[in-house]
Amino acid sequence: MKHPVDEYVGKRIRHRRWMTGTTQQQLADKVGIKFQQIQKYETGMNRVSASRLWDIAHAMGVSVSFFFEGLDGEVAPKEASTPGDLLSDREALELLRSYYAIPENQRRQLFELARVLSEAA
Repeated sequence: MKHPVDEYVGKRIRHRRWMTGTTQQQLADKVGIKFQQIQKYETGMNRVSASRLWDIAHAMGVSVSFFFEGLDGEVAPKEASTPGDLLSDREALELLRSYYAIPENQRRQLFELARVLSEAA
């Protein structure tokens, strides 16, 4: 039976991997395991040991605490302020990654355009 924390940590691993454009195979190579193990971590089927989570965090350029952000004392993810779980939407993650690849001055203009369009909708 999957534990909610294992599932949450797995989602955070997957989201970070998507954000950085890293494949499961690339992450597995950096950590020194098979990509199938990464799959099992991301679905929460297998628990990530402390040392393995340390390795994953180092390989992905984040602190270990990144994988627990958003959990409350009840061991349940906090409700998102927007409908649905945006970080589980691959299109939303690709859009976010592309957005931050745009030079800052153009990104600000795009942000303003998006804000105006959303207010008009």
